[in-house]
Amino acid sequence: MTAIRRCVACLICLAAVSAQASAEQDGDGTVTISGELKTWHKVTLTIDGPWANEAGREPNPFWDYSLFVGFLHESGESQYYVPGYFAADGRAGETSATEGNKWRVHFAPDRPGKWTYSVGFLRGLNVGEMTFDELSDLSRPVKYQRAHGKTGSFTIKHTDKDGRDFRAHGRLEYVGERYLKFAGSGKYFLKAGADAPETLLAFRDFEGTRANNPKKGPLKSFEPHVKDWEPGDPTWQDGKGKGLIGAINYLSSTGCNAFSFLTYNAGGDGDNVWPFIERDKKLHYDCSKLDQWQAVFDHATSKGMFLHFKLQETENDDMRTGRNNNADVPAALDGGDLGPERKLYLREMVARFGHNLALNWNLGEENTQSTKQQRDMAAYLAAIDPYNHHIVIHTYPNQQDKVYGALMGDQSTVTGASVQNSNVRDCHWQTVKWVTQSKEQGKPWVVAFDEPGEASFGTPPDPDWPGMGKFKKLPATIHDVRKYALWGTLMAGGTGVEYYFGYKLPENDLNAENWRSRAQTWKFSAIALNFFREHKVPYWEMESRNDLLSVNAEKNEGYCLAKPGELYLVYLPAAGQRKVLDLQGQDGAYTVQWFNPRTGGGLIESHEIRGGANTALPKTPKSDPDDDWLAVIRRK
Repeated sequence: MTAIRRCVACLICLAAVSAQASAEQDGDGTVTISGELKTWHKVTLTIDGPWANEAGREPNPFWDYSLFVGFLHESGESQYYVPGYFAADGRAGETSATEGNKWRVHFAPDRPGKWTYSVGFLRGLNVGEMTFDELSDLSRPVKYQRAHGKTGSFTIKHTDKDGRDFRAHGRLEYVGERYLKFAGSGKYFLKAGADAPETLLAFRDFEGTRANNPKKGPLKSFEPHVKDWEPGDPTWQDGKGKGLIGAINYLSSTGCNAFSFLTYNAGGDGDNVWPFIERDKKLHYDCSKLDQWQAVFDHATSKGMFLHFKLQETENDDMRTGRNNNADVPAALDGGDLGPERKLYLREMVARFGHNLALNWNLGEENTQSTKQQRDMAAYLAAIDPYNHHIVIHTYPNQQDKVYGALMGDQSTVTGASVQNSNVRDCHWQTVKWVTQSKEQGKPWVVAFDEPGEASFGTPPDPDWPGMGKFKKLPATIHDVRKYALWGTLMAGGTGVEYYFGYKLPENDLNAENWRSRAQTWKFSAIALNFFREHKVPYWEMESRNDLLSVNAEKNEGYCLAKPGELYLVYLPAAGQRKVLDLQGQDGAYTVQWFNPRTGGGLIESHEIRGGANTALPKTPKSDPDDDWLAVIRRK
C-alpha cells in the first residue's frame, strides 16, 4: 500500500472516533475550496474548525491542534500530505483579526485530473509539533474536531501560465544533481539576485512589525519602488504593500530571479523581523502579518522570483547571547535544539509558504549550531515538507570545512551550500571545491555563492550612485564582482549568485530600500543568465575542466566549463595573452565564437580550430581586447 493510501486510510479510520466540538463558536467542519484549480497553482482548503485566538493559552491553536490534509491523485501516482495552520477569521491580512474559526491548507497540485482529499484534525497536548508519522503512532487519547475525517474531491486543469511565472514551469526540485530542475517544464535552473537587505521583511506595512533598535535596523517603506507597483498587483488594508511589491516587480524586470530574507532575526543585526505576535512569544504566531508575508511571496512566484528563506541568524541560532554580548538577545528557539519552539516555527513556515514553487530553506545565516542540531533541524524540515524543497546551510568562511564536511553525503537531508567568503576573487575555486567534494561524498550539492565579498563592501552600488564619490578605492568593483563572483561561480558548476551589500556603503545590508542602486550588477547578471538560456548551453551536462586550459584558475587567469568532445566554454577575466585548450584525443573541427559578458547579444567572430592536440584559441575581439570575454567552442 502506498504511503498516501496508508495516511488517507488512517485518517478515515481515525474519523470513526471523532469527538463533538463543545464551543458554540466552533465551525461545523465545512471545507471550502478556493483558488485557480490548475496545475502548480495554489489551491486552498479553508476549514470551519474550532474557535481560537492567536494569543490563546488554553487552547493554544499552534500547540494544541494539528491539521493535515492528505491529497491523492486519481492515478495513484501522485500523493501529498500537507500541514495546515490557524488562519483566524480567514481574512486577517485585511481585518487584523486575532481570532476566529478558520483553518487553512495550501496545496500546489502537480498534474491535472481528479484529486481526493482527506482531512486530519486533531487536538491534544503538543500535537502541533508532531509529524504525521508521529500522530499516527499516538497511543494516548486525542480529541478530534468536527472536520476530522472529512473527504472530498476537486478537478485540476492544466496551467495557463507562460513566460517567467513559475506556475508555467512547476516545482523546482533537487534531483540528485548539481542543479535544481523544474518538475513541469523539465528545465534546469540558474539564479542571480539580491542577498540584501537581509531585513527585507522589516517592512512598515506588515502588521505588528517594529524596530527593536531603530538606529541600527530601521523599518522600511521601499518608497523608491512604489512607482514599480502595477494595477492588479496585490495590496492590503487600503493600499498597503506597494513599496515591497514594486521592489519585487523591479528586480524581476531586470532579468534577475532571486532574493533572500530573514524570517527571524530577534537579537540579530536588524532585530526587527519575527513571525510571532510578540518578539519573545515563540508559541504564538501573528496571523495578519503572516497573511501579508504570504501575499508578497505568492506575487514573487508569479514574477519568477526564487525565494531564499533564511530561517535564523548567528545571533539567535543557539544558546549564545550574540557576538556583542547583548543581554537583550532572546534565547534561541529551544536553545538551538529541535524542541517545541523550533518544530512549531518550521511547521508554520512550511504550512504557510511551502506551496510556493521555487524556494530553499536555509538553516541559518552564518549558522553556528552543533552538527547534531543542524542535522536534526534539516531532518525535521524534510519530514514535514510535502514538497521536498531544497535545504541549504550558510556559515562563516572559516567554519565551512567543518560544517559542510559533516553534512555531506546521502545520510543527510541537506542538499546544498549557501556560500560566503571575504574576497570575490575566491569564488571560483571555492565553488569547485564544494561541487567536487559533495560529488565525492555520493550526493552532489547545489552550490550557490550567496554572500560574496568583504563584509564592509560586498557588492557596491553603481559608481555614479549618490554617496559613492567618497569611496576612492574599493576592495572589489562591480566589474570584479561580474568577473569573479558571477562568472566565477557559474563556470565552476555553481547554481548562481546572490549579492551581499556591504555595511559601510549606501543602500547596505540593513537599510537598503532601493534595488536600483545595483542596476549595472543586475544587468550583468541577466546577461549571464540569458546566455545559458538563449544559446541552449547544456550546463547540467558540463563540468569544470580547468585542467584543459593553459591557466591557473585559482589565480583567476581563466576558467573552463566543458562537455569534452562537444562543447567548451572558456571564460577569460582579462583576455590579454592567448590561451591553449587541450583537445588531445578529440578529433574533428570546432568553431570558436566570442560572447561579450558586458553587453550580451549574439556570438561574434566565428573561427575554426582542429582537435587532436593542444590548440591555441584565437585572439579576443578587437573591441575591448583586454577586458573579459567568453569563448564558445563547439564541435562542428
